[in-house]
Order: sequence, then C-alpha cells, then structure tokens
Amino acid sequence: MDFSLPQNGVVVFGFDSAWTDNPKAPGAICAITFDAMGHAGFLEPRLTSFPEALRFIESVRNDYAVSLVALDQPTIVPNLSGSRPVDQVAESLVSFVGGGVQPANRGKVGMFCDNAPIWNFISSLHAVQSPHEARKATNGHFLIEVFPALALPSLDERFARRLGAPKYNPSNRGRFRLEDWRAVVQVVSQLCDDLDLLDLVAWVETLGFKETPRKSDQDKLDAILCALVGLLWRAGSPEAMAMLGDLSFGYMVTPTSASTRPRLEDAARRHSLAMT
Repeated sequence: MDFSLPQNGVVVFGFDSAWTDNPKAPGAICAITFDAMGHAGFLEPRLTSFPEALRFIESVRNDYAVSLVALDQPTIVPNLSGSRPVDQVAESLVSFVGGGVQPANRGKVGMFCDNAPIWNFISSLHAVQSPHEARKATNGHFLIEVFPALALPSLDERFARRLGAPKYNPSNRGRFRLEDWRAVVQVVSQLCDDLDLLDLVAWVETLGFKETPRKSDQDKLDAILCALVGLLWRAGSPEAMAMLGDLSFGYMVTPTSASTRPRLEDAARRHSLAMT
C-alpha cells in the first residue's frame, strides 16, 4: 500500500468502544498525532468509558487543525430490526474468514435503543460524519465508523483465507490462540513501521511478549487498529481503501486488498450497496 505522509496538524483517535458502556468491561482509546511539521506522536491506549473517551478527545483535539475519530461501533442505525445492508456486506468477508458480525438495529436495548450511550456520545462529540470530506480536510472535526475484524483480512493475506481469521480474543478461551495474537501484533507493528510511527511500533511490540494477554490488551490493540484505519483513510492509497454504504442507512470505512476487494464488491452489488 502506498502512503501519502505526513499529515501536518492532524490527530487520529482510535476508539474501540464497549457498546453498552459496562464499567466492568470498558473500551479503549488512543491517538496518533502529527504536529504542524508532520512529526508523528502517539498517546498510548487507555481503558475508557464513553464519557471518559469524550473528555480525552476534547482535551487533545483542539491542538490540531484536523481531528478524526475512528470508532469501532455502528454510528448510523435507522433500522428497527434485522441488520443494516453494510453489516451484510461486511459479513460476506468476515464470515468467509471465520469471524462474525454483530447485527445492528434499534431493537438492541443498551446498544442502539434510544437511550443507548452511543447516541449521547455522538451528539456530544459534535463531529461531522462525512468520510469523504474527512479524507481530504485541512481543518475540522470528523467521525467515521470502522471495524477491525473487517480490516484485518486486507492487512495480511493469511487472514484473508477461508477460516483464516485470527483468534486473538483472550476472553474466548476455547478459541484463543497465542500464535494468532502474536500474528496480529506483528501485522500491526509492521504497518506502524511502514508509516514511520516508531513510538507506536515500540509500544505494540511489547504486546507480543505477553504470554497470557488479557481482554483489556486486545481492546487496546483494537483501538490502535481503529486509529490506523482512520490514518489509512487519509494517508493510504485510495485504491486500497473503501467506504461501504452511505450516511442514510449505515456505512463502514475499511482497507481492501486484491483478495478482499472482489468479495466485497460482489456482496455490495447483491445488496445494492454503494462502495466508494
């Protein structure tokens, strides 16, 4: 993948939210920063609730001309039941590699009902949801939806094979594989190295040394993945990125590859979904 760097005066937040904002199972948030000269920095992942994430974002973003929040949770959910068209398209790839997609609908109490914490977070964030505008903006505050499980198959060919999805969730003890954990850490570390995010490389590599990673470690790793997808949306090759869906019925921003793009394009056609 080709990169267009640096991103002068830009901060990209990666937020792996907890969806229901359960205090016993928090999400994680981090930030990749570029100062006015384009020098990269990194605010390491921390466990967080929605209110804490909002305070973190507000405490950081005003120092940058462009701020982009890449959130791993559906941000537009108009349907009362079932799943969004974009969920079905994402599932075409995620299920092929052996993963799953959580259907998003307003009937899911605590996740997407009227009182779910995500809506207050988005309202209080005051960010623009316009992925294509966020991609080229030289100022402004933006929000995009991302999905690490959809991104990973496009970041490494091993994960794009049938049933090749890495089993790296430590809380799922029956399926977790330490070699998969280390593989994901290596892929993330290599991408950070390719992007010259040297402080981030050093931090990510410490995760690979863990013999018994915890769910909180995975949350932090996924927060970094979210931030990297957000950065790739701005700095990566347009041919290797895509927006699936639209701002009316739901969307996701994701990397693509020679292996994954045809499958996503075919599913998008079958579901009459835009892929731009």
